[in-house]
Amino acid sequence: MTTIAVTGASGQLGRLAIAALKARGASPIALARSPAKAADLGVETRAFDYAAADPAALTGVDVLVLISSNDFNDRAGQHRKAIAAAKAAGVGRIVYTSLLKGEASPMLLAQDHIETEAALKASGLATTILRNGWYTENFTGALGPAIQFGTILGAAGEGRVSSASRADYAEAIAVTALDAAHEGKVYELAGDTAHSGADLAAAVAAASGKPVAYVSLPQADYAKALEGFGLPAGFAAILADSDACSGRGALFDDSKTLSRLIGRPTTPMADTVAAAVKAL
Repeated sequence: MTTIAVTGASGQLGRLAIAALKARGASPIALARSPAKAADLGVETRAFDYAAADPAALTGVDVLVLISSNDFNDRAGQHRKAIAAAKAAGVGRIVYTSLLKGEASPMLLAQDHIETEAALKASGLATTILRNGWYTENFTGALGPAIQFGTILGAAGEGRVSSASRADYAEAIAVTALDAAHEGKVYELAGDTAHSGADLAAAVAAASGKPVAYVSLPQADYAKALEGFGLPAGFAAILADSDACSGRGALFDDSKTLSRLIGRPTTPMADTVAAAVKAL
Protein backbone atom coordinates (compact mmCIF):
# COMPACT_ATOMS: atom_id res chain seq x y z
CA MET A 1 0.00 0.00 0.00
CA THR A 2 1.21 3.52 -0.82
CA THR A 3 2.28 5.51 2.23
CA ILE A 4 1.14 9.12 1.98
CA ALA A 5 2.23 11.95 4.28
CA VAL A 6 0.67 15.40 4.43
CA THR A 7 2.56 18.50 5.56
CA GLY A 8 0.75 21.26 7.44
CA ALA A 9 -1.70 18.61 8.61
CA SER A 10 -2.97 20.67 11.54
CA GLY A 11 -3.93 23.55 9.23
CA GLN A 12 -7.28 24.13 7.56
CA LEU A 13 -6.48 22.50 4.21
CA GLY A 14 -4.28 19.84 5.77
CA ARG A 15 -7.03 18.63 8.07
CA LEU A 16 -9.44 18.35 5.18
CA ALA A 17 -6.85 16.51 3.08
CA ILE A 18 -6.30 13.97 5.85
CA ALA A 19 -10.06 13.48 6.12
CA ALA A 20 -10.42 13.08 2.34
CA LEU A 21 -7.65 10.48 2.26
CA LYS A 22 -9.18 8.56 5.18
CA ALA A 23 -12.56 8.61 3.43
CA ARG A 24 -10.90 6.82 0.52
CA GLY A 25 -9.50 4.10 2.75
CA ALA A 26 -5.98 5.49 3.15
CA SER A 27 -4.03 5.78 6.41
CA PRO A 28 -2.04 8.97 5.85
CA ILE A 29 0.71 10.30 8.07
CA ALA A 30 0.05 13.77 9.49
CA LEU A 31 3.14 15.99 9.46
CA ALA A 32 2.97 19.06 11.67
CA ARG A 33 5.39 21.40 13.38
CA SER A 34 3.48 20.66 16.60
CA PRO A 35 2.23 17.05 16.35
CA ALA A 36 -0.03 17.54 19.37
CA LYS A 37 -2.16 19.88 17.27
CA ALA A 38 -2.83 17.03 14.84
CA ALA A 39 -3.41 14.35 17.47
CA ASP A 40 -7.19 14.51 17.02
CA LEU A 41 -6.95 13.47 13.35
CA GLY A 42 -6.81 9.79 14.27
CA VAL A 43 -3.72 8.97 12.21
CA GLU A 44 0.01 8.63 12.81
CA THR A 45 1.59 12.02 13.45
CA ARG A 46 5.21 13.08 13.03
CA ALA A 47 7.01 16.33 13.76
CA PHE A 48 7.94 18.19 10.58
CA ASP A 49 8.97 21.84 10.36
CA TYR A 50 9.29 23.44 6.91
CA ALA A 51 12.11 25.66 8.20
CA ALA A 52 14.17 22.72 9.47
CA ALA A 53 12.92 19.81 7.38
CA ASP A 54 14.25 16.53 8.75
CA PRO A 55 14.44 13.64 6.24
CA ALA A 56 13.93 11.21 9.13
CA ALA A 57 10.34 12.39 9.44
CA LEU A 58 9.73 11.16 5.90
CA THR A 59 11.08 7.65 6.39
CA GLY A 60 8.95 5.16 4.46
CA VAL A 61 6.88 7.84 2.73
CA ASP A 62 6.04 7.10 -0.90
CA VAL A 63 4.02 10.23 -1.68
CA LEU A 64 4.50 13.56 0.08
CA VAL A 65 1.67 16.08 -0.09
CA LEU A 66 3.50 19.39 0.24
CA ILE A 67 0.87 21.92 1.26
CA SER A 68 2.38 25.35 0.75
CA SER A 69 3.62 27.08 3.90
CA ASN A 70 1.67 30.03 5.28
CA ASP A 71 4.86 31.76 6.42
CA PHE A 72 5.44 34.55 3.92
CA ASN A 73 8.91 35.47 5.20
CA ASP A 74 10.78 32.75 3.28
CA ARG A 75 8.13 30.45 1.91
CA ALA A 76 10.07 29.34 -1.18
CA GLY A 77 13.14 28.68 0.98
CA GLN A 78 11.11 26.52 3.33
CA HIS A 79 9.69 24.60 0.41
CA ARG A 80 13.19 23.97 -0.96
CA LYS A 81 14.19 22.49 2.39
CA ALA A 82 11.13 20.22 2.38
CA ILE A 83 11.91 19.10 -1.18
CA ALA A 84 15.53 18.36 -0.25
CA ALA A 85 14.35 16.34 2.75
CA ALA A 86 11.97 14.36 0.56
CA LYS A 87 14.73 13.56 -1.91
CA ALA A 88 17.10 12.51 0.89
CA ALA A 89 14.41 10.27 2.38
CA GLY A 90 13.70 8.54 -0.94
CA VAL A 91 10.16 9.86 -1.35
CA GLY A 92 8.78 8.73 -4.70
CA ARG A 93 6.50 11.64 -5.60
CA ILE A 94 5.52 15.09 -4.32
CA VAL A 95 2.03 16.53 -4.72
CA TYR A 96 2.36 20.29 -4.35
CA THR A 97 -0.39 22.88 -3.82
CA SER A 98 0.63 25.75 -6.09
CA LEU A 99 -1.33 28.76 -7.40
CA LEU A 100 -3.71 29.04 -10.34
CA LYS A 101 -1.91 29.88 -13.61
CA GLY A 102 1.56 29.34 -12.08
CA GLU A 103 4.25 31.33 -13.88
CA ALA A 104 1.58 33.13 -15.92
CA SER A 105 0.00 34.63 -12.79
CA PRO A 106 0.61 38.36 -12.29
CA MET A 107 0.03 38.12 -8.54
CA LEU A 108 2.81 38.91 -6.07
CA LEU A 109 1.65 35.81 -4.25
CA ALA A 110 2.64 33.69 -7.24
CA GLN A 111 6.40 34.23 -6.97
CA ASP A 112 6.94 31.75 -4.14
CA HIS A 113 4.97 29.14 -6.06
CA ILE A 114 6.90 29.79 -9.27
CA GLU A 115 10.18 29.32 -7.39
CA THR A 116 8.87 26.16 -5.72
CA GLU A 117 7.73 24.64 -9.01
CA ALA A 118 11.21 25.35 -10.40
CA ALA A 119 12.81 23.68 -7.37
CA LEU A 120 10.59 20.64 -7.81
CA LYS A 121 11.60 20.35 -11.45
CA ALA A 122 15.28 20.72 -10.55
CA SER A 123 15.01 18.03 -7.86
CA GLY A 124 14.36 15.28 -10.37
CA LEU A 125 11.56 13.90 -8.21
CA ALA A 126 8.26 12.82 -9.69
CA THR A 127 5.62 15.49 -9.08
CA THR A 128 1.97 16.39 -9.38
CA ILE A 129 1.29 20.13 -9.36
CA LEU A 130 -2.11 21.28 -8.14
CA ARG A 131 -2.45 24.93 -9.09
CA ASN A 132 -5.21 25.90 -6.70
CA GLY A 133 -7.45 28.86 -7.30
CA TRP A 134 -9.01 30.89 -4.49
CA TYR A 135 -10.72 29.22 -1.56
CA THR A 136 -14.23 30.59 -1.09
CA GLU A 137 -13.38 30.65 2.62
CA ASN A 138 -10.91 33.45 1.84
CA PHE A 139 -13.99 35.63 1.46
CA THR A 140 -15.93 34.38 4.48
CA GLY A 141 -13.42 35.01 7.28
CA ALA A 142 -14.74 38.49 8.09
CA LEU A 143 -18.45 38.20 7.37
CA GLY A 144 -19.44 39.39 10.85
CA PRO A 145 -18.23 42.96 10.31
CA ALA A 146 -19.42 42.88 6.69
CA ILE A 147 -22.96 42.10 7.82
CA GLN A 148 -22.75 44.55 10.72
CA PHE A 149 -21.69 47.47 8.51
CA GLY A 150 -23.42 46.31 5.34
CA THR A 151 -20.23 46.51 3.27
CA ILE A 152 -17.68 44.15 1.74
CA LEU A 153 -14.52 45.95 0.67
CA GLY A 154 -12.22 44.85 -2.15
CA ALA A 155 -10.25 46.05 -5.13
CA ALA A 156 -11.49 43.70 -7.84
CA GLY A 157 -14.02 45.93 -9.54
CA GLU A 158 -16.31 43.74 -11.63
CA GLY A 159 -13.71 40.97 -11.94
CA ARG A 160 -14.86 37.41 -11.46
CA VAL A 161 -13.22 34.75 -9.29
CA SER A 162 -13.67 31.02 -9.86
CA SER A 163 -13.49 30.02 -6.21
CA ALA A 164 -14.20 26.63 -4.67
CA SER A 165 -14.35 25.37 -1.11
CA ARG A 166 -11.28 24.11 0.73
CA ALA A 167 -12.97 20.71 0.92
CA ASP A 168 -13.13 20.61 -2.89
CA TYR A 169 -9.38 21.25 -3.17
CA ALA A 170 -8.71 18.73 -0.38
CA GLU A 171 -10.52 16.06 -2.39
CA ALA A 172 -8.28 16.82 -5.36
CA ILE A 173 -5.27 16.26 -3.09
CA ALA A 174 -6.61 12.86 -2.05
CA VAL A 175 -7.48 11.79 -5.61
CA THR A 176 -4.08 12.71 -7.03
CA ALA A 177 -2.02 11.44 -4.11
CA LEU A 178 -3.65 8.02 -4.24
CA ASP A 179 -3.28 7.40 -7.98
CA ALA A 180 0.15 7.24 -9.63
CA ALA A 181 -1.52 8.02 -12.97
CA HIS A 182 -1.39 11.69 -11.94
CA GLU A 183 2.43 11.67 -11.90
CA GLY A 184 3.89 14.40 -14.08
CA LYS A 185 0.59 16.28 -14.34
CA VAL A 186 -0.03 19.98 -13.77
CA TYR A 187 -3.65 20.80 -12.99
CA GLU A 188 -5.28 24.24 -13.05
CA LEU A 189 -7.94 23.93 -10.37
CA ALA A 190 -10.86 26.29 -9.76
CA GLY A 191 -14.57 26.37 -9.07
CA ASP A 192 -17.13 25.58 -11.74
CA THR A 193 -18.81 28.98 -11.49
CA ALA A 194 -17.15 32.39 -11.24
CA HIS A 195 -18.53 35.24 -9.14
CA SER A 196 -17.93 38.95 -8.73
CA GLY A 197 -17.67 40.96 -5.53
CA ALA A 198 -21.26 42.06 -6.10
CA ASP A 199 -22.34 38.41 -6.39
CA LEU A 200 -20.57 37.66 -3.10
CA ALA A 201 -22.31 40.57 -1.37
CA ALA A 202 -25.67 39.40 -2.71
CA ALA A 203 -25.05 35.90 -1.34
CA VAL A 204 -24.13 37.31 2.08
CA ALA A 205 -27.24 39.50 2.06
CA ALA A 206 -29.44 36.54 1.13
CA ALA A 207 -27.95 34.34 3.85
CA SER A 208 -28.05 36.99 6.57
CA GLY A 209 -31.28 38.73 5.65
CA LYS A 210 -29.50 42.09 5.88
CA PRO A 211 -28.41 44.50 3.15
CA VAL A 212 -24.77 44.06 2.12
CA ALA A 213 -23.02 45.86 -0.76
CA TYR A 214 -19.66 45.37 -2.40
CA VAL A 215 -17.43 48.46 -2.55
CA SER A 216 -14.37 48.30 -4.82
CA LEU A 217 -11.51 50.60 -3.81
CA PRO A 218 -8.28 51.53 -5.59
CA GLN A 219 -5.61 48.97 -4.70
CA ALA A 220 -3.62 51.35 -2.46
CA ASP A 221 -6.75 52.41 -0.58
CA TYR A 222 -7.78 48.81 -0.04
CA ALA A 223 -4.32 48.00 1.33
CA LYS A 224 -4.64 50.92 3.76
CA ALA A 225 -8.08 49.70 4.80
CA LEU A 226 -6.68 46.23 5.52
CA GLU A 227 -3.94 47.81 7.61
CA GLY A 228 -6.67 49.66 9.47
CA PHE A 229 -8.24 46.30 10.27
CA GLY A 230 -4.97 45.28 11.95
CA LEU A 231 -3.10 43.42 9.20
CA PRO A 232 0.66 43.98 8.85
CA ALA A 233 1.49 46.36 6.00
CA GLY A 234 3.34 43.74 3.95
CA PHE A 235 0.54 41.20 4.18
CA ALA A 236 -2.08 43.86 3.47
CA ALA A 237 -0.17 44.82 0.31
CA ILE A 238 -0.09 41.19 -0.87
CA LEU A 239 -3.82 40.76 -0.29
CA ALA A 240 -4.65 44.04 -2.03
CA ASP A 241 -2.47 43.03 -4.99
CA SER A 242 -4.21 39.65 -5.17
CA ASP A 243 -7.63 41.27 -5.17
CA ALA A 244 -6.69 43.83 -7.79
CA CYS A 245 -5.19 41.11 -9.99
CA SER A 246 -8.37 39.07 -9.61
CA GLY A 247 -10.17 42.02 -11.13
CA ARG A 248 -8.08 41.43 -14.24
CA GLY A 249 -8.77 37.70 -14.46
CA ALA A 250 -5.93 36.24 -12.41
CA LEU A 251 -8.30 33.99 -10.46
CA PHE A 252 -10.72 33.12 -13.27
CA ASP A 253 -10.70 29.66 -14.83
CA ASP A 254 -13.56 27.90 -16.60
CA SER A 255 -11.87 24.58 -17.40
CA LYS A 256 -13.81 22.66 -14.73
CA THR A 257 -10.70 20.54 -14.17
CA LEU A 258 -11.33 20.44 -10.41
CA SER A 259 -14.84 19.05 -10.71
CA ARG A 260 -13.66 16.42 -13.20
CA LEU A 261 -10.88 15.35 -10.84
CA ILE A 262 -13.16 14.97 -7.83
CA GLY A 263 -16.06 13.50 -9.79
CA ARG A 264 -18.68 16.02 -8.73
CA PRO A 265 -19.53 19.71 -9.15
CA THR A 266 -17.56 22.08 -6.96
CA THR A 267 -19.32 23.63 -3.97
CA PRO A 268 -21.32 26.72 -4.96
CA MET A 269 -20.06 29.96 -3.45
CA ALA A 270 -23.49 30.67 -1.98
CA ASP A 271 -23.45 27.35 -0.08
CA THR A 272 -20.11 28.13 1.57
CA VAL A 273 -21.32 31.65 2.40
CA ALA A 274 -24.57 30.33 3.89
CA ALA A 275 -22.67 27.86 6.09
CA ALA A 276 -20.32 30.62 7.27
CA VAL A 277 -23.19 32.97 8.10
CA LYS A 278 -25.00 30.20 9.97
CA ALA A 279 -21.85 29.59 12.03
CA LEU A 280 -21.60 33.24 13.17
